[in-house]
Amino acid sequence: KVNQPTNAPSPAGQPQPQAAIKKPEVTNADYYRGNKNAKVTLVEYSDFECPFCGRFYTDTLPQLKKDYIDTGKVKLYYRHYPLPFHPKAMPLANAAECANDQDAFWKMHDKIFDNNATVATMTDDQIKAWAGDLGLDTASFNSCYDAKTHQKEIDEDNTAGAAVGVSGTPTFYINGKQLVGAQPFAAFKAIIDEELK
Repeated sequence: KVNQPTNAPSPAGQPQPQAAIKKPEVTNADYYRGNKNAKVTLVEYSDFECPFCGRFYTDTLPQLKKDYIDTGKVKLYYRHYPLPFHPKAMPLANAAECANDQDAFWKMHDKIFDNNATVATMTDDQIKAWAGDLGLDTASFNSCYDAKTHQKEIDEDNTAGAAVGVSGTPTFYINGKQLVGAQPFAAFKAIIDEELK
C-alpha cells in the first residue's frame, strides 16, 4: 500500500484546497464519544498494543474529553489500525468489537488502554476475563472472540486508514487535518480552536 501525504503543500508552497485532502468518512457504524452534532470531528486511528496510543489515552485524552468532548464541541471517533508487528493488537481489537455486541465498546476500550503497558504479554484467557470484569455475558463474548466474528470490520478500518494516509499509530484527523503521533494536548488544542472559529 502506498501512503500519500495528506497535507503536502502544492508546488507553489500554498496549502492545498480542502477538497484535495483525503479525509476519513465516518458512518453511523463508527464508535464515537461526544455530541453527534459537534462542529469538530476527531478521527483516531489506533492500535490497542501501541505504547504511543496508550500515551495519548493517559496523557492527552482526559484533557480533550474535559475541554472539548464533554462540552459538546468535539466528537471523537475510534478506528482500528492494528499494526502487524503487534501480535496482540488484532485480538484486542476483536475483544473491543465483541464487547460492542453488548454495547460495551468504550468500556472495553478503556479497560484495554488502562492495561496498555502489559497487554503485549496477555493470554487470550486473560483478555476474555475482562468481559467478566465488565459485567458482560461471558459465554457470548467468548464465542464471538474465538470465532473472530468481527475480523471484517477491523480489516475495513485498516484499509480505510491506509487509503487516507495512515502509516503508523496513533494518527488523528481533526476535520480532515492530519496529526500524527502521541502529540501533546496543545497540538490538538491549536487545531481544534482554529476549527471552532
